[in-house]
Amino acid sequence: MKRWARVLALVLVGIVAAGAAAKTVYHSPLDLKYSPEGKFLAVSDRTGGSVAIIDAASGKVTREVALKGQPTGLAWSADGAKVYVAEWNAGTVAEVDAAKGKVLRRLDVGLRPMGVALAAKRGLLVVANTVTNDVSLVDLASGKEKVRLKLVREPYFVAITPDEKLAVVSNLLPSASAADPQSSATVSLVDLDGMKSAADIRLPGGSTCARGVAVSPDGKWVYVVHTVGRTTLPTTQLERGWVNTNAVSIIDLAAKEVYATLLLDRLSEGAADPWGVVLSKDGKTLWVSLSGVQQVAKVDLEGTHLLLDGKPLPAPADANAPRHVPDIWNEIKQDAARRKLLVNDLAALYGAGLLARLPVEARCPRGIDLSPDGKNVAVAGYYSANVAMADTTTGKLVAAVRIGPETKPDQVRTGEMIFHDATYCFQHWLTCATCHPEEARMDGFNWDLLNDGIGNPKNARTLVWSHKAAPVMALGVRASMEVATLAGFRFILFHEPEPQETEAVQAYLKSLDPEPSPHLTPKGALSAAAKRGKAVFEGKKAACATCHPGPAYTDMKKYDVGSRGPLDREDKDFVTTKLIELYRTAPYLHTGEAVTLEEVFTKCDPNGQHGGWKKLSKEEMADLIEYMLSL
Repeated sequence: MKRWARVLALVLVGIVAAGAAAKTVYHSPLDLKYSPEGKFLAVSDRTGGSVAIIDAASGKVTREVALKGQPTGLAWSADGAKVYVAEWNAGTVAEVDAAKGKVLRRLDVGLRPMGVALAAKRGLLVVANTVTNDVSLVDLASGKEKVRLKLVREPYFVAITPDEKLAVVSNLLPSASAADPQSSATVSLVDLDGMKSAADIRLPGGSTCARGVAVSPDGKWVYVVHTVGRTTLPTTQLERGWVNTNAVSIIDLAAKEVYATLLLDRLSEGAADPWGVVLSKDGKTLWVSLSGVQQVAKVDLEGTHLLLDGKPLPAPADANAPRHVPDIWNEIKQDAARRKLLVNDLAALYGAGLLARLPVEARCPRGIDLSPDGKNVAVAGYYSANVAMADTTTGKLVAAVRIGPETKPDQVRTGEMIFHDATYCFQHWLTCATCHPEEARMDGFNWDLLNDGIGNPKNARTLVWSHKAAPVMALGVRASMEVATLAGFRFILFHEPEPQETEAVQAYLKSLDPEPSPHLTPKGALSAAAKRGKAVFEGKKAACATCHPGPAYTDMKKYDVGSRGPLDREDKDFVTTKLIELYRTAPYLHTGEAVTLEEVFTKCDPNGQHGGWKKLSKEEMADLIEYMLSL
């Protein structure tokens, strides 16, 4: 009897342990698209690992198809029979039969695909691969990749021009020295005839986090949303976009240049973290999901282009409510070159009555689309696990469809939600994720924070494993990640947090782990060159491991390695930085001057103070860098 009691006890312990070990599944709708005829709505559930098919009329989920990795961007086939869904970390795009709810085949692309777009007449799928910094052009007839083209940095979303001659790709991050105040993200044009890169168009200085992109029906204009960091200013205040603004840039496709950049903010309320975009069929209205503020923006493009062309707006329907047009538009009418000043004018769109901001029943709205009849706008609520559909005329909620069962957020999920929520920021100008996008990485810019004085900007760092590398900040002015988190609330967001808010964000940061490098083999091993580089890294000649021991590859001490920049004061000693995820954390050093790892040594350390790199042969240096990129 005692024996059976012991067995039963062990079984119960096993059940409890298994339950504790089981990971909570959250549902996080990321992207969505209406089918061509508008009958269905496909929604990718990134953390739920599936794609849901919603009946648009009834508002019910009719199919749910389990996928590999994390489902991200998606696109419908022209006949509405199939949905193509990118599978992040699986390196594939799943072709899903929407009616039968099953995966027909998988198309090999880059390791972490995000945006997907279909050039139907060409039978071509264009896929943005983020960490490999390229796009895949996939032939749908054969299911094979025709070509993979290198782009700028972290290509994110894709749009196809109406004539299918060009693919337009937003690049999330800048690829330049952060010491350059004009550093910015770019929009890439891909020639689908020649299957080659056609142009890289730089957004205004300080632009980053370029995501949603759309092409006008006449093929003349591209609209892309992004943030604009005022990186040359100290972070002393947030009012009137002093630190950060949120924008839509209009690109002239024929000229291959930015025509104008306009702000989605208002004088005393930011539009933090614009994400997705969709155009009305007539091209007269642009809809933007504002992920940080639980809103969508509705931009009157017809009126905007009239003013950009120096033409008057039509009289308002209500004669008793005369239209006020801000002075900037009159200045543009007199001097077209002054269009460039729009990027600094918070009143241009809103003051002219060309911008409406509407609340939506979706927390952190990301994907956005219009029903084919133009009557409804649908947005994916990433943290509310729902799709909210609203009337495009009244803005009123039509339906809210849950994606999966409701799960109460634990402390980590709560911290992640706060990290992406601009309502915790004074006047909603930014979130933690504005400067630390893609799960607390970095925006590629230098910022002049107040923790070490004014006038000495330093490069934003990834927050992954920040709790394993104390002290933090280049000069070690914060004793730990926990201290820095509280300071971030107070001196960046200008918000006095409740203890549970700070603790939740800290728990979220502690939960993050580095993602495997695309420089590893498909089986996750070091390449032959990286293995040789590991021996160099750990050897006495280079002596890298002396100051960069694993697992975070830092001894957390301060050294003078010749990295003092022109804006640094008397400081010469800086905290040894972590070397994790070097493949995605450029630019390097606290000055942000080194665009590549080669430049860390050659350009930024001419005197050879940074380890023993000058003793290495050209081949040893190449192997060392390959190993470092594999970390």
